Amino acid sequence: MASDTSLHQRRRTPTGAELEAIPWMKVLEPQAWERAAVCLTVGDALPGDYVCRFGRPVTYWFGVIAGLLKMSTDNEDGQTMTFTGVPPGGWFGEGTVLKHESYRYNIRALRRSVVAGLPADTFEWLLDHSIGFNRFVMNQLNERLAQFIAAREIDRMSNPDLRVARNLAALFNPVLYPGVGEVLRITQQELAYLVGLSRQRVNEALAALEVQGVIQVEYGGLRVLDLDALRSGPVAPAKAAVPPGPPRSRRRWTAGRADA
Repeated sequence: MASDTSLHQRRRTPTGAELEAIPWMKVLEPQAWERAAVCLTVGDALPGDYVCRFGRPVTYWFGVIAGLLKMSTDNEDGQTMTFTGVPPGGWFGEGTVLKHESYRYNIRALRRSVVAGLPADTFEWLLDHSIGFNRFVMNQLNERLAQFIAAREIDRMSNPDLRVARNLAALFNPVLYPGVGEVLRITQQELAYLVGLSRQRVNEALAALEVQGVIQVEYGGLRVLDLDALRSGPVAPAKAAVPPGPPRSRRRWTAGRADA
């Protein structure tokens, strides 16, 4: 398993395409854009790499250009609690940077990912000099609050099908994760890690959602057909919803790779 030191050693200057994939760069004024572009770095994270660790002092505001990360923490008994996944387009840790705190969570790569980092002092400079950046960060904080309120509700759900649906809906949040689009590149095992269920149980829930026309399973990922239903609609029991034999698309997804 790679270490966070190795990720730091793999940092490099972002390409033009990678800068274009950063959503908040599009709202910056010319001077602010130049300042941010010079200071941004990216790292090529391997599966298992730590992007940040619990208790470490904040140094960067991080974002995902490609891949998938997991935000979690470990309790006193050594059990891991997963808060959320971070797909492409997602930026996180703005509250930690604003308060100059140490990280209260771990962020690790679930697969090969490209992670961008903006130094904390540049983050603060942008807050002082860019109205567009301020609005972006305020929207982030507002949406993040709603996300974690919803996460508390999900944790109390006893219906595993609803847990899968609501967790999927969170990953398709267009404000927090604008890089996802209509198709989320994720494997069944990765989704199982994020939801906290077995891969088999996640597979059953996805089958139920697909039969109801809420999602469509494709090679290497999932396409949302009805985001409102995913966020707040009921989900029929998996056993009642799944027809005999696995759908062809589910077989392709099980055999495929999300990063193919």
